[in-house]
Amino acid sequence: MITTLLALVLSQASAPIAVVPFRIGESAIVVDVKVNGKDVSLMFDSGFSGAFVIGPHIFLGKPTGKIGLQDFVGVFEANTVDVESIQFGSLKIDPSGMSVIQLRTMDYTLSYGTHVDGIMGMAALAPYVTEINFEQKKFIIHPQSHDISKFEQDRETTFLTRMLPIGNNSIEMTVKVSTGKRMVLGLDTGNSYYATTHKDVLEEVGLWGEGDKPKFVGRSQIASGVVESWSVLLTDVQIFGVPVERSVWDIIDLPSSSAEHQGTVGFGFLKNFNITFDFKRRRVWFENFTGRVVDEPQAHVGIAATYSKRRDRMVIVAVMPKGPADRAGITEGDYLVSIGDKNLLRASYRQVRAMLSGKEGSEIEIATSHNGELRRFTLKRQLLVNSARSQTWPSLRPASAPSVGR
Repeated sequence: MITTLLALVLSQASAPIAVVPFRIGESAIVVDVKVNGKDVSLMFDSGFSGAFVIGPHIFLGKPTGKIGLQDFVGVFEANTVDVESIQFGSLKIDPSGMSVIQLRTMDYTLSYGTHVDGIMGMAALAPYVTEINFEQKKFIIHPQSHDISKFEQDRETTFLTRMLPIGNNSIEMTVKVSTGKRMVLGLDTGNSYYATTHKDVLEEVGLWGEGDKPKFVGRSQIASGVVESWSVLLTDVQIFGVPVERSVWDIIDLPSSSAEHQGTVGFGFLKNFNITFDFKRRRVWFENFTGRVVDEPQAHVGIAATYSKRRDRMVIVAVMPKGPADRAGITEGDYLVSIGDKNLLRASYRQVRAMLSGKEGSEIEIATSHNGELRRFTLKRQLLVNSARSQTWPSLRPASAPSVGR
């Protein structure tokens, strides 16, 4: 009887506190939360150490202060509103010391392909042992008795990684590259790409020569605007302890804003794992359920386009030099009318990128408007990826990617 009761007590102690379903938007987690009594749908951004970013279109109270924010390349200021209550599924979270940042930024709903009012960061969940279960699309909130530091990793499908002692509400860990050197990167569900760092960081770890120029240069959309960026192949990398044979990273062509934070590992990598983080014990548990750690590399035509409210049209904001679109004569400032058989009235930067991507050598038809003239093109997709020092493309195996393994 005593043994049975003890087992019952232990099982109850380790039972989840709450289970909260989420949706997958355009390379993002979207979850429903009640903040200050208002129902909001928020993109969960583990790379944001604060509590919430919600635009002023939702009234949550009068502004109570201001805050400075920093992303990959810049610093900007916004008003804040004190958080008085948080309802996360069945869990009532203590809001003490938390605030809502009221930042008028991008159209979240357009960007993520589902209704989104703003961002939820790590501050609200940091007091708990929290599991992001990508496999079942749900958050599982565990009690502190759920001690992942005692879990045994097999380094094939399960990995236990130590957080660096940087930040109270941010997950910073190391990535080891083929030169044997390390980078400090954040675990960032808010980064829709595979992983992102800076050119000067690549130089520090010996993967890029000072003064070397990439052959293919494009642009990326981040919180503070559009920045020049380019893709690079990295081979034999250990991302948070997980071996990755080859992967394509996005490189921002500007210096990193902090020596302690050199970029982030994003949705493209993280979506393959069920991830549990424990700030008290400074541990992160990764369980690979897809059998993959990367997707097949995507080829592109070298165009970036987004919806312009001022022009009420899809505008080509960048054309990659030496890419298929550039060679065909497409220019920045042209209107993007259609991709394939889809007419474009309004789409996000990410959606256009996805529609224009595909297998290397495949063809796609697009239509543009140049000075009022409708022009049609058939473009062949190309792998617009730069090679780091001493690294070249292994032969590409169709529809495959390296499995997790030693």
